[in-house]
Amino acid sequence: MIAILSLTLGRVDIPFLKVLKILFSSVFPIEPDWSVTTYSVVIDVRLPRIIAGLFVGAALAISGASFQGVFQNPLVSPHILGVASGAGFGAALAILLFDNLLLIHLISFLFGLMAVGMTYALSRVYKITPILMLVLSGIVVGSLFSALTSFLKYIADPMNKMPAIVFWLLGSLNHVSSRDLLITVPVFMVCISVLLMVRWRINLLAMGEDDAKSLGVNTEVLKAVIIISATIATASAVCISGIIGWIGIMIPHIGRLIVGPDHKYLLPISMLIGASYLVAVDTIARAALVTEIPIGILTAIFGAPVFAFLLRKSQGS
Repeated sequence: MIAILSLTLGRVDIPFLKVLKILFSSVFPIEPDWSVTTYSVVIDVRLPRIIAGLFVGAALAISGASFQGVFQNPLVSPHILGVASGAGFGAALAILLFDNLLLIHLISFLFGLMAVGMTYALSRVYKITPILMLVLSGIVVGSLFSALTSFLKYIADPMNKMPAIVFWLLGSLNHVSSRDLLITVPVFMVCISVLLMVRWRINLLAMGEDDAKSLGVNTEVLKAVIIISATIATASAVCISGIIGWIGIMIPHIGRLIVGPDHKYLLPISMLIGASYLVAVDTIARAALVTEIPIGILTAIFGAPVFAFLLRKSQGS
């Protein structure tokens, strides 16, 4: 319903019934009572970015919930683990050198996987306070890739490449096309499906590796499957939307308030909330002002106070 309402809102408001007619006109023989421009706004401009928003929000939310379960840490997210920063650097490097969507995806994924591998390896150096070490390692790795991204912006062509990298880093669905969706949607669907299929096993990991192994679970293989799937999903999201923060850490906490800590229910509800939330924020971003607001700015503005409230509520309970 949020997606349909989002199709009606923007710089040009389109009546709800007219949007429904346009959507169903490709299936049913409906006599057109709309202009070519209105049809293009709905089908060619708004529909691709709304579909992208649904998948990006779902991917970031379910990846955050999965990472939190695997590492047994509710403060873990794709950003804190350095995945987003690593994938962001890879995508910025690909924009600078190639400007090819397929290469952007591939290089972004490789650096995202490298980032989470570096974070996990660095956190294992010290055996004390593993949760704290994981968060600190993620901060270190994320800072490293953020610095490398800043270096790329420094050496990029200031008239062409640098504005593209800077605007992309702020997060936006403005340039999403149907071609982008053809490449990324299958990747999102595979990664999300894998995480949903193994979601009940994340409960075993949350009990501790020793307990999971005693129940016959190959914890190393399971963790690898979850981490790789969540990393690919995050990297794919970064490729088409840039870096959008707070969804991966905030949405799973909201999901826990609704369904509890059981990952069988937490992952699906996080996915649904994340998809709806990002589409709603994107609608505000393109409809609130004359010029479009980057989504990353709005998610940070909304996310910080909401997450602070969630933390206070969890402490109170």
